Amino acid sequence: MRILATSDLHCDLAATQALVGSAGQADVVVVAGDLATKGQGAAPLLDLLRTIPRPVILVPGNHDRLAEMRSYCTGWRDGHVLHGDTLRFQDIAFFGLGAEIPRRTDEVWNFAMTEPQAARALAACPPAAVLVTHTPPKGLCDRQKDGRHEGSSAILDVLQNKAPRLHLCGHIHASFGQSAQVGECPVHNLGPTLSWFTV
Repeated sequence: MRILATSDLHCDLAATQALVGSAGQADVVVVAGDLATKGQGAAPLLDLLRTIPRPVILVPGNHDRLAEMRSYCTGWRDGHVLHGDTLRFQDIAFFGLGAEIPRRTDEVWNFAMTEPQAARALAACPPAAVLVTHTPPKGLCDRQKDGRHEGSSAILDVLQNKAPRLHLCGHIHASFGQSAQVGECPVHNLGPTLSWFTV
């Protein structure tokens, strides 16, 4: 299975059009959060994504509105919002969890979860899944410009204990394009470029 993945488009129509233009070569398209910026501007990107003739997995980022994404996907046969949910394609499970984990800002638009909330949701992740989260794992692909690690310990725990086959994330802009490994599981902080994976 070929996966085309990106994250943190933040209202960038040109980057979204590039994704749409390449999607025909993929079996599944993954967007690991932050279509919007501060809760605004996701609709034009969703309109473009809806033209993709492939399954599209959307995980809400901290800038996105979960209810808006779910509402938009109503009636879109190939659009799937995963937030604490599993979806199977060709016998491969995809598990998604969005939001900023843990909460680092109290802005009204910021969609966030605590570590205990995330741990409860991640308990449903099946073994050997493709794990898609907005937030990276603690200590991996999560370093800010000032050196702080701002990933999630709950996500790191699921990588260590559930052995996903692949982990795709975003959120920490200073770490876009970085990769790591937890056991046999590759971890990738995607950013708003086109990344290809085979599982």
